[in-house]
Amino acid sequence: MQKIWFQKHTILGRFPWLDAAYDAHFKALLPEDTIVRQQGLPGRAFADALPVNYVEFGQAEAFFGWEFARQSLEAERAGYDAYVIGTSQDPGLSHALSLTSIPVIGYGRQTFSLLASQRIQFGIVGFIPALEAPISANMRTQGVSSSCVGFEYMPGAKEVIGDALANSGDVRELVSLMDRAAEKLKARGADVVVCGEGLENELLWAAGVRETGGLPVIDSNGLTVVMADALARARAAKVWDVGANSYERRRLAPSVVRHLQEVFMP
Repeated sequence: MQKIWFQKHTILGRFPWLDAAYDAHFKALLPEDTIVRQQGLPGRAFADALPVNYVEFGQAEAFFGWEFARQSLEAERAGYDAYVIGTSQDPGLSHALSLTSIPVIGYGRQTFSLLASQRIQFGIVGFIPALEAPISANMRTQGVSSSCVGFEYMPGAKEVIGDALANSGDVRELVSLMDRAAEKLKARGADVVVCGEGLENELLWAAGVRETGGLPVIDSNGLTVVMADALARARAAKVWDVGANSYERRRLAPSVVRHLQEVFMP
């Protein structure tokens, strides 16, 4: 049996049908013996239905990144075989890779690196324009910027996304906006569309929408858990291992790690 921890920005329970949609999505893609645990941010993190008004700020994302990194430790201690950061800007990913020995998969890094490795040109359609900056910076670090033809952000999409969530996944208006944005990216040479945030990815998947503006939509949420499952199984089979000989991979005693966590991540 494989266990995957899927970490999200949202707070579980605020849209129960959405939580159920993620569960059904992962169940449809993974072997029967793979279990995926969704984990959101603490309920007291924000009172809004969605974190949209927070992730626009790097200052807030720094706090969220600490939480995402901390949860990677909890996932490994709880016996999970892989840890997924299910949001496009991959908060806490770099630290999580150092903190844990289990595979750590980021929505953005996994999607962009896979597409670039297959020489696929992609465009990004989103609804939070401020995220273009961290996503672009991550792509530059990965060396995949040349595979991205650009970003398109949908006007009024925050409200459209909110309405779709409130109406249990009615994506008709969202699809109309996506189509127009994707058509622009197609004209610039995109082969596929990547959702700029996990929410519209999940809304489209749940509604059965697999293409927009004449381009396939990459299911990044699904891709991350499929790759997490594959990497965990490959590691268990000794196909690969991270070792423990580098600066990033040498490990302190568990008691020391817990002490440092209590001091710096209370």
